[in-house]
Amino acid sequence: MIERYSIPGAVAPRGPYSHAVCAGDFIFVSGQGPIDPATNDYSFGTIEHETRVVLNNIKLILEAAGASMTDVVKCSVFLRDGGDFTAMNGVYAEFFGENKPARTTVESKFANPVMKVEIDAVAYKPKA
Repeated sequence: MIERYSIPGAVAPRGPYSHAVCAGDFIFVSGQGPIDPATNDYSFGTIEHETRVVLNNIKLILEAAGASMTDVVKCSVFLRDGGDFTAMNGVYAEFFGENKPARTTVESKFANPVMKVEIDAVAYKPKA
């Protein structure tokens, strides 16, 4: 069974996609940018600030879908500048601690040239 989530209080999608899609026991969270869900506007700043905003958005979506950051098995991280890797990685570690998911990190060009980071996630949450 496939469920598509539109999460109240999360950042409004900027295109034709769902916040997350649950397929079987997996939850696929769409890529999140540094957008403040309270204002639905970008929240630009340092790479550390933007990474926190992004990961908090992922956390909000996962929790609404019945999962948590400890359930994340894979993330893809997209950085505007590969030189931001170490600073992003420090904040990323705060969110995952010992529950380290598999990860890919690449340098990428964004539609919004000011944005520094986007992250998507896959979580595994067996249904009860």
